[in-house]
Amino acid sequence: MTSYKVAIVGAGPAGYFAAQALQNLQTEELQFTIDMIERLPTPWGLVRSGVAPDHPKIKTVSKVFEKVATAGNFRLFGGVELGTDISIEQLQDMYDAVVIATGSAVGKKLGIPGEDLPGSLSAAEFVPWYNAHPDFHGVDVPLNCETAVVIGAGNVAMDVARMLALEPSELDPTDTADHAIDALKESAIREVVISARRGPEHAAFTSPELRELPKLEHTNVLINKSDIKAAITRAGNAIEKDTKNNLDAMLLISEKERTSHDRTMKFQFLATPVEIKGAGKVEEVVFQKTGSDEKFTVKCGLVITAIGYEAASIPGIPYQSGKVVNTDGRVKENLFVVGWAKRGPSGVIGTNKSDASDVMKLLVEDLKSAKDKGDVSDLLKDKKFVSQSHWEAINAAEVAAGEPLGKPRKKAVLREELLGLGGL
Repeated sequence: MTSYKVAIVGAGPAGYFAAQALQNLQTEELQFTIDMIERLPTPWGLVRSGVAPDHPKIKTVSKVFEKVATAGNFRLFGGVELGTDISIEQLQDMYDAVVIATGSAVGKKLGIPGEDLPGSLSAAEFVPWYNAHPDFHGVDVPLNCETAVVIGAGNVAMDVARMLALEPSELDPTDTADHAIDALKESAIREVVISARRGPEHAAFTSPELRELPKLEHTNVLINKSDIKAAITRAGNAIEKDTKNNLDAMLLISEKERTSHDRTMKFQFLATPVEIKGAGKVEEVVFQKTGSDEKFTVKCGLVITAIGYEAASIPGIPYQSGKVVNTDGRVKENLFVVGWAKRGPSGVIGTNKSDASDVMKLLVEDLKSAKDKGDVSDLLKDKKFVSQSHWEAINAAEVAAGEPLGKPRKKAVLREELLGLGGL
Protein backbone atom coordinates (compact mmCIF):
# COMPACT_ATOMS: atom_id res chain seq x y z
CA MET A 1 0.00 0.00 0.00
CA THR A 2 1.19 3.52 -0.85
CA SER A 3 -0.09 6.54 1.07
CA TYR A 4 0.19 9.96 -0.55
CA LYS A 5 -0.12 13.37 1.11
CA VAL A 6 -2.27 15.97 -0.62
CA ALA A 7 -2.66 19.60 0.48
CA ILE A 8 -5.85 21.40 -0.58
CA VAL A 9 -5.76 25.19 -0.29
CA GLY A 10 -9.26 26.60 0.22
CA ALA A 11 -12.11 25.09 2.26
CA GLY A 12 -15.00 25.96 -0.05
CA PRO A 13 -17.14 23.62 -2.15
CA ALA A 14 -14.38 23.01 -4.74
CA GLY A 15 -11.90 22.05 -2.00
CA TYR A 16 -14.29 19.64 -0.27
CA PHE A 17 -15.38 18.07 -3.56
CA ALA A 18 -11.69 17.55 -4.43
CA ALA A 19 -11.16 15.85 -1.03
CA GLN A 20 -14.27 13.73 -1.58
CA ALA A 21 -13.03 12.70 -5.05
CA LEU A 22 -9.68 11.62 -3.56
CA GLN A 23 -11.46 9.63 -0.85
CA ASN A 24 -13.53 7.91 -3.57
CA LEU A 25 -10.39 7.06 -5.56
CA GLN A 26 -8.80 5.19 -2.64
CA THR A 27 -8.13 1.47 -2.97
CA GLU A 28 -6.33 -1.08 -0.83
CA GLU A 29 -3.13 -0.16 -2.65
CA LEU A 30 -3.71 3.62 -2.90
CA GLN A 31 -4.44 5.78 0.16
CA PHE A 32 -4.46 9.53 0.76
CA THR A 33 -4.00 11.79 3.75
CA ILE A 34 -5.60 15.15 3.07
CA ASP A 35 -4.68 18.46 4.73
CA MET A 36 -7.05 21.33 3.96
CA ILE A 37 -5.67 24.83 4.50
CA GLU A 38 -8.09 27.77 4.85
CA ARG A 39 -7.36 31.47 5.36
CA LEU A 40 -10.52 32.09 7.45
CA PRO A 41 -11.29 30.59 10.87
CA THR A 42 -14.38 28.97 9.27
CA PRO A 43 -14.62 26.52 6.36
CA TRP A 44 -17.33 26.05 3.66
CA GLY A 45 -16.45 29.11 1.56
CA LEU A 46 -19.40 30.49 -0.40
CA VAL A 47 -21.83 28.08 1.30
CA ARG A 48 -21.22 30.10 4.47
CA SER A 49 -20.45 33.56 3.10
CA GLY A 50 -21.97 33.65 -0.39
CA VAL A 51 -25.29 31.80 -0.55
CA ALA A 52 -28.24 34.09 0.20
CA PRO A 53 -29.48 33.54 3.78
CA ASP A 54 -33.08 33.19 2.58
CA HIS A 55 -32.05 30.11 0.55
CA PRO A 56 -31.20 27.69 3.38
CA LYS A 57 -31.76 24.54 1.26
CA ILE A 58 -28.64 25.28 -0.79
CA LYS A 59 -26.61 25.27 2.43
CA THR A 60 -27.51 21.66 3.22
CA VAL A 61 -24.54 20.63 1.01
CA SER A 62 -22.47 21.37 4.14
CA LYS A 63 -23.57 17.91 5.39
CA VAL A 64 -21.48 16.44 2.53
CA PHE A 65 -18.51 18.56 3.63
CA GLU A 66 -18.82 17.31 7.22
CA LYS A 67 -18.90 13.71 6.03
CA VAL A 68 -15.68 14.32 4.04
CA ALA A 69 -14.07 16.02 7.05
CA THR A 70 -14.81 13.14 9.43
CA ALA A 71 -13.76 10.28 7.12
CA GLY A 72 -10.55 9.73 9.10
CA ASN A 73 -7.89 10.81 6.61
CA PHE A 74 -8.63 14.56 6.69
CA ARG A 75 -7.27 17.47 8.74
CA LEU A 76 -8.38 21.11 8.70
CA PHE A 77 -5.93 23.98 9.18
CA GLY A 78 -8.12 27.10 9.44
CA GLY A 79 -6.81 30.62 9.96
CA VAL A 80 -3.71 29.81 7.90
CA GLU A 81 -2.91 32.04 4.94
CA LEU A 82 -0.95 30.93 1.91
CA GLY A 83 1.66 33.52 1.03
CA THR A 84 1.81 34.83 4.62
CA ASP A 85 2.03 31.88 7.03
CA ILE A 86 3.27 29.36 4.48
CA SER A 87 4.34 29.44 0.83
CA ILE A 88 3.21 27.43 -2.15
CA GLU A 89 6.82 26.30 -2.65
CA GLN A 90 6.92 24.84 0.90
CA LEU A 91 3.71 22.90 0.23
CA GLN A 92 4.95 21.62 -3.12
CA ASP A 93 8.16 20.46 -1.47
CA MET A 94 6.41 18.58 1.34
CA TYR A 95 3.32 17.16 -0.36
CA ASP A 96 2.92 14.70 -3.20
CA ALA A 97 0.33 17.03 -4.73
CA VAL A 98 -1.09 20.48 -3.94
CA VAL A 99 -4.58 21.54 -5.05
CA ILE A 100 -5.55 25.22 -5.31
CA ALA A 101 -9.25 25.69 -4.51
CA THR A 102 -9.28 29.35 -3.49
CA GLY A 103 -12.23 30.44 -5.63
CA SER A 104 -12.84 33.92 -7.04
CA ALA A 105 -13.51 36.60 -4.45
CA VAL A 106 -12.60 39.88 -6.16
CA GLY A 107 -15.45 41.75 -7.86
CA LYS A 108 -14.93 42.78 -11.47
CA LYS A 109 -15.04 46.52 -12.21
CA LEU A 110 -17.24 48.36 -14.68
CA GLY A 111 -14.37 50.68 -15.61
CA ILE A 112 -16.54 53.82 -15.79
CA PRO A 113 -16.13 57.30 -14.25
CA GLY A 114 -17.49 57.64 -10.70
CA GLU A 115 -17.22 53.94 -9.89
CA ASP A 116 -15.11 54.71 -6.81
CA LEU A 117 -17.56 57.21 -5.27
CA PRO A 118 -18.83 56.37 -1.75
CA GLY A 119 -22.06 54.44 -2.21
CA SER A 120 -20.69 52.41 -5.13
CA LEU A 121 -19.94 48.85 -4.01
CA SER A 122 -19.25 45.47 -5.52
CA ALA A 123 -21.40 42.44 -4.72
CA ALA A 124 -18.06 40.97 -3.60
CA GLU A 125 -18.27 43.39 -0.64
CA PHE A 126 -22.03 43.51 -0.04
CA VAL A 127 -22.73 39.75 -0.08
CA PRO A 128 -20.07 38.84 2.53
CA TRP A 129 -21.20 41.88 4.59
CA TYR A 130 -24.69 40.46 5.08
CA ASN A 131 -23.30 36.93 5.42
CA ALA A 132 -21.07 37.71 8.44
CA HIS A 133 -17.68 37.32 6.72
CA PRO A 134 -15.08 38.59 9.22
CA ASP A 135 -13.26 40.71 6.62
CA PHE A 136 -16.39 42.64 5.60
CA HIS A 137 -18.30 43.50 8.79
CA GLY A 138 -17.09 47.11 8.53
CA VAL A 139 -18.25 47.75 4.93
CA ASP A 140 -20.17 51.04 4.70
CA VAL A 141 -23.48 50.31 2.97
CA PRO A 142 -25.47 53.55 2.63
CA LEU A 143 -29.13 52.56 3.00
CA ASN A 144 -30.42 56.07 3.69
CA CYS A 145 -31.64 56.58 0.10
CA GLU A 146 -34.92 55.82 -1.64
CA THR A 147 -33.48 53.97 -4.66
CA ALA A 148 -30.68 51.45 -5.17
CA VAL A 149 -29.35 50.22 -8.51
CA VAL A 150 -27.94 46.71 -8.96
CA ILE A 151 -25.93 46.24 -12.16
CA GLY A 152 -25.76 42.67 -13.45
CA ALA A 153 -27.95 39.94 -14.88
CA GLY A 154 -27.06 36.81 -12.92
CA ASN A 155 -28.23 35.14 -9.73
CA VAL A 156 -25.80 37.16 -7.58
CA ALA A 157 -27.41 40.38 -8.86
CA MET A 158 -30.82 38.92 -8.07
CA ASP A 159 -29.75 37.87 -4.56
CA VAL A 160 -28.40 41.38 -3.90
CA ALA A 161 -31.57 43.05 -5.21
CA ARG A 162 -33.81 40.70 -3.23
CA MET A 163 -31.91 41.34 0.01
CA LEU A 164 -32.37 45.09 -0.50
CA ALA A 165 -36.02 44.87 -1.58
CA LEU A 166 -37.56 42.37 0.82
CA GLU A 167 -39.19 43.30 4.11
CA PRO A 168 -36.23 42.89 6.53
CA SER A 169 -38.25 41.02 9.18
CA GLU A 170 -38.34 38.17 6.63
CA LEU A 171 -34.65 37.73 7.45
CA ASP A 172 -35.24 37.20 11.18
CA PRO A 173 -35.46 33.38 10.84
CA THR A 174 -32.28 33.24 8.70
CA ASP A 175 -28.56 33.27 9.50
CA THR A 176 -28.10 36.80 8.08
CA ALA A 177 -25.50 38.73 10.10
CA ASP A 178 -27.10 40.66 12.99
CA HIS A 179 -25.41 43.90 11.89
CA ALA A 180 -26.95 43.52 8.42
CA ILE A 181 -30.48 42.81 9.71
CA ASP A 182 -30.26 45.86 12.00
CA ALA A 183 -29.07 48.06 9.12
CA LEU A 184 -31.67 46.74 6.67
CA LYS A 185 -34.46 47.37 9.22
CA GLU A 186 -33.39 51.03 9.26
CA SER A 187 -33.10 51.13 5.45
CA ALA A 188 -34.92 53.87 3.53
CA ILE A 189 -34.65 51.95 0.23
CA ARG A 190 -38.02 51.29 -1.35
CA GLU A 191 -37.08 50.82 -5.00
CA VAL A 192 -34.38 48.51 -6.34
CA VAL A 193 -33.55 48.56 -10.04
CA ILE A 194 -31.79 45.52 -11.54
CA SER A 195 -30.07 46.73 -14.69
CA ALA A 196 -28.82 44.48 -17.49
CA ARG A 197 -26.67 45.60 -20.40
CA ARG A 198 -28.18 43.05 -22.78
CA GLY A 199 -31.71 41.82 -23.44
CA PRO A 200 -33.71 39.34 -21.30
CA GLU A 201 -32.78 36.46 -23.63
CA HIS A 202 -29.11 36.87 -22.60
CA ALA A 203 -29.68 37.13 -18.84
CA ALA A 204 -27.81 34.59 -16.72
CA PHE A 205 -30.54 34.30 -14.07
CA THR A 206 -31.85 30.78 -13.55
CA SER A 207 -35.56 30.12 -13.87
CA PRO A 208 -36.07 28.67 -10.34
CA GLU A 209 -34.69 31.97 -8.94
CA LEU A 210 -37.02 33.97 -11.18
CA ARG A 211 -40.04 31.87 -10.27
CA GLU A 212 -39.47 32.60 -6.59
CA LEU A 213 -39.72 36.37 -7.04
CA PRO A 214 -43.53 36.65 -7.25
CA LYS A 215 -43.68 34.82 -3.90
CA LEU A 216 -42.10 37.81 -2.10
CA GLU A 217 -44.84 38.82 0.29
CA HIS A 218 -44.08 42.51 0.70
CA THR A 219 -42.41 43.46 -2.60
CA ASN A 220 -43.71 44.35 -6.07
CA VAL A 221 -41.66 42.72 -8.82
CA LEU A 222 -41.93 44.55 -12.14
CA ILE A 223 -40.80 43.49 -15.60
CA ASN A 224 -41.94 45.30 -18.73
CA LYS A 225 -43.97 42.83 -20.81
CA SER A 226 -42.90 44.44 -24.09
CA ASP A 227 -39.23 43.76 -23.17
CA ILE A 228 -39.95 40.03 -22.85
CA LYS A 229 -42.11 39.84 -25.98
CA ALA A 230 -39.32 41.54 -27.98
CA ALA A 231 -36.76 39.12 -26.50
CA ILE A 232 -38.90 36.10 -27.47
CA THR A 233 -39.09 37.47 -31.04
CA ARG A 234 -35.31 38.04 -31.16
CA ALA A 235 -34.60 34.57 -29.79
CA GLY A 236 -36.71 32.97 -32.56
CA ASN A 237 -37.43 29.26 -32.95
CA ALA A 238 -33.89 28.04 -32.25
CA ILE A 239 -34.23 29.07 -28.61
CA GLU A 240 -32.35 27.00 -26.00
CA LYS A 241 -34.37 25.28 -23.28
CA ASP A 242 -32.83 27.29 -20.38
CA THR A 243 -33.41 30.57 -22.20
CA LYS A 244 -37.02 29.62 -22.93
CA ASN A 245 -37.59 28.70 -19.26
CA ASN A 246 -36.13 32.06 -18.22
CA LEU A 247 -38.26 34.04 -20.65
CA ASP A 248 -41.38 32.09 -19.62
CA ALA A 249 -40.67 32.89 -15.97
CA MET A 250 -40.10 36.58 -16.78
CA LEU A 251 -43.29 36.70 -18.87
CA LEU A 252 -45.26 35.34 -15.90
CA ILE A 253 -43.83 38.10 -13.69
CA SER A 254 -44.64 40.76 -16.31
CA GLU A 255 -48.27 39.57 -16.52
CA LYS A 256 -48.80 39.47 -12.77
CA GLU A 257 -51.29 41.99 -11.46
CA ARG A 258 -49.49 44.88 -9.80
CA THR A 259 -49.71 45.02 -6.02
CA SER A 260 -49.46 48.11 -3.83
CA HIS A 261 -46.55 47.14 -1.59
CA ASP A 262 -44.18 49.83 -0.33
CA ARG A 263 -41.18 48.02 -1.78
CA THR A 264 -40.48 47.44 -5.47
CA MET A 265 -37.89 45.49 -7.43
CA LYS A 266 -37.86 46.31 -11.13
CA PHE A 267 -35.83 45.03 -14.05
CA GLN A 268 -34.41 47.19 -16.82
CA PHE A 269 -32.78 45.66 -19.90
CA LEU A 270 -30.57 46.94 -22.73
CA ALA A 271 -29.06 49.63 -20.51
CA THR A 272 -25.28 50.13 -20.44
CA PRO A 273 -23.94 52.11 -17.44
CA VAL A 274 -21.60 54.86 -18.69
CA GLU A 275 -21.06 57.02 -15.59
CA ILE A 276 -21.86 57.24 -11.89
CA LYS A 277 -22.33 60.87 -10.79
CA GLY A 278 -22.53 62.69 -7.50
CA ALA A 279 -20.95 65.36 -5.32
CA GLY A 280 -18.76 63.29 -2.98
CA LYS A 281 -21.16 60.30 -3.06
CA VAL A 282 -23.38 58.38 -5.48
CA GLU A 283 -26.38 60.42 -6.62
CA GLU A 284 -27.25 59.01 -10.04
CA VAL A 285 -26.24 56.53 -12.72
CA VAL A 286 -26.11 57.54 -16.37
CA PHE A 287 -27.14 54.75 -18.76
CA GLN A 288 -27.01 54.50 -22.51
CA LYS A 289 -29.70 52.46 -24.25
CA THR A 290 -27.72 49.56 -25.69
CA GLY A 291 -27.38 49.91 -29.44
CA SER A 292 -28.33 53.61 -29.56
CA ASP A 293 -27.00 57.03 -28.54
CA GLU A 294 -29.94 57.70 -26.22
CA LYS A 295 -29.00 58.29 -22.58
CA PHE A 296 -31.07 58.38 -19.41
CA THR A 297 -30.33 58.65 -15.70
CA VAL A 298 -31.56 56.85 -12.58
CA LYS A 299 -31.28 58.83 -9.37
CA CYS A 300 -30.06 56.66 -6.50
CA GLY A 301 -27.83 56.66 -3.43
CA LEU A 302 -26.45 53.12 -3.70
CA VAL A 303 -25.02 51.21 -6.67
CA ILE A 304 -23.97 47.57 -6.36
CA THR A 305 -22.20 45.90 -9.27
CA ALA A 306 -22.61 42.14 -9.72
CA ILE A 307 -20.83 41.58 -13.03
CA GLY A 308 -18.59 38.67 -12.11
CA TYR A 309 -15.61 37.72 -9.98
CA GLU A 310 -11.90 37.19 -10.41
CA ALA A 311 -9.44 35.13 -8.37
CA ALA A 312 -7.13 37.05 -6.04
CA SER A 313 -3.54 36.20 -6.90
CA ILE A 314 -1.32 34.16 -4.59
CA PRO A 315 2.50 34.47 -4.75
CA GLY A 316 4.07 31.60 -6.68
CA ILE A 317 0.96 30.75 -8.72
CA PRO A 318 0.54 31.98 -12.34
CA TYR A 319 -2.63 34.04 -12.99
CA GLN A 320 -4.19 35.38 -16.15
CA SER A 321 -7.62 36.94 -16.80
CA GLY A 322 -8.64 36.42 -13.16
CA LYS A 323 -7.95 32.66 -13.16
CA VAL A 324 -5.02 30.34 -12.39
CA VAL A 325 -3.20 29.46 -15.62
CA ASN A 326 -3.85 25.74 -16.13
CA THR A 327 -4.42 22.97 -18.64
CA ASP A 328 -7.44 20.89 -17.61
CA GLY A 329 -6.57 21.62 -13.97
CA ARG A 330 -2.83 20.96 -14.21
CA VAL A 331 -0.79 24.07 -13.27
CA LYS A 332 2.76 22.73 -13.00
CA GLU A 333 4.46 19.71 -11.50
CA ASN A 334 2.45 18.41 -8.50
CA LEU A 335 0.27 21.58 -8.54
CA PHE A 336 -3.39 21.48 -9.58
CA VAL A 337 -6.39 23.81 -9.51
CA VAL A 338 -10.15 23.21 -9.18
CA GLY A 339 -13.35 25.24 -9.04
CA TRP A 340 -13.70 28.93 -9.82
CA ALA A 341 -9.95 29.53 -9.48
CA LYS A 342 -9.59 27.07 -12.40
CA ARG A 343 -12.43 28.02 -14.73
CA GLY A 344 -13.77 31.37 -13.52
CA PRO A 345 -17.06 32.00 -11.68
CA SER A 346 -19.44 29.73 -13.56
CA GLY A 347 -22.06 27.15 -12.74
CA VAL A 348 -23.71 26.32 -9.44
CA ILE A 349 -22.19 24.74 -6.32
CA GLY A 350 -22.71 21.23 -7.73
CA THR A 351 -20.75 22.08 -10.90
CA ASN A 352 -17.61 21.95 -8.77
CA LYS A 353 -18.18 18.28 -8.00
CA SER A 354 -17.68 16.90 -11.51
CA ASP A 355 -14.93 19.46 -12.14
CA ALA A 356 -12.98 18.39 -9.03
CA SER A 357 -13.51 14.71 -9.80
CA ASP A 358 -11.98 15.10 -13.29
CA VAL A 359 -8.93 16.98 -11.96
CA MET A 360 -8.32 14.49 -9.13
CA LYS A 361 -8.16 11.64 -11.69
CA LEU A 362 -5.36 13.57 -13.44
CA LEU A 363 -3.65 14.12 -10.08
CA VAL A 364 -3.64 10.33 -9.46
CA GLU A 365 -2.22 9.71 -12.97
CA ASP A 366 0.65 12.12 -12.23
CA LEU A 367 1.67 10.70 -8.82
CA LYS A 368 5.29 9.65 -8.45
CA SER A 369 6.95 7.92 -5.47
CA ALA A 370 5.55 9.17 -2.14
CA LYS A 371 7.49 11.88 -0.30
CA ASP A 372 8.60 11.71 3.30
CA LYS A 373 9.15 15.38 4.13
CA GLY A 374 6.75 16.31 6.93
CA ASP A 375 3.60 18.39 6.49
CA VAL A 376 2.00 21.75 7.21
CA SER A 377 1.88 21.14 10.97
CA ASP A 378 5.69 21.31 10.95
CA LEU A 379 5.47 24.83 9.52
CA LEU A 380 2.92 26.05 12.09
CA LYS A 381 4.70 25.17 15.34
CA ASP A 382 4.13 28.62 16.92
CA LYS A 383 0.85 29.48 15.24
CA LYS A 384 -2.68 28.84 16.45
CA PHE A 385 -4.86 27.27 13.80
CA VAL A 386 -8.47 26.08 13.66
CA SER A 387 -8.59 22.28 13.55
CA GLN A 388 -11.67 20.24 12.63
CA SER A 389 -12.53 19.82 16.33
CA HIS A 390 -12.18 23.59 16.90
CA TRP A 391 -14.49 24.21 13.94
CA GLU A 392 -17.00 21.68 15.27
CA ALA A 393 -17.06 23.64 18.56
CA ILE A 394 -17.63 26.94 16.67
CA ASN A 395 -20.33 25.34 14.57
CA ALA A 396 -22.13 23.84 17.59
CA ALA A 397 -21.98 27.16 19.48
CA GLU A 398 -23.49 29.10 16.55
CA VAL A 399 -26.26 26.55 16.05
CA ALA A 400 -27.04 26.56 19.79
CA ALA A 401 -27.16 30.37 19.86
CA GLY A 402 -29.57 30.42 16.92
CA GLU A 403 -31.98 27.81 18.26
CA PRO A 404 -33.89 29.96 20.81
CA LEU A 405 -34.20 32.67 18.12
CA GLY A 406 -35.67 30.30 15.53
CA LYS A 407 -32.58 30.63 13.31
CA PRO A 408 -30.45 27.83 11.81
CA ARG A 409 -27.47 29.53 13.49
CA LYS A 410 -26.43 32.88 14.94
CA LYS A 411 -23.16 33.63 13.22
CA ALA A 412 -20.18 35.04 15.05
CA VAL A 413 -18.48 37.65 12.88
CA LEU A 414 -15.18 38.80 14.31
CA ARG A 415 -12.13 36.52 14.14
CA GLU A 416 -11.51 36.81 17.90
CA GLU A 417 -15.12 35.83 18.63
CA LEU A 418 -14.92 32.82 16.29
CA LEU A 419 -11.63 31.65 17.80
CA GLY A 420 -13.11 32.08 21.27
CA LEU A 421 -16.06 29.82 20.39
CA GLY A 422 -13.54 27.25 19.19
CA GLY A 423 -11.70 27.38 22.53
CA LEU A 424 -8.61 28.99 21.03
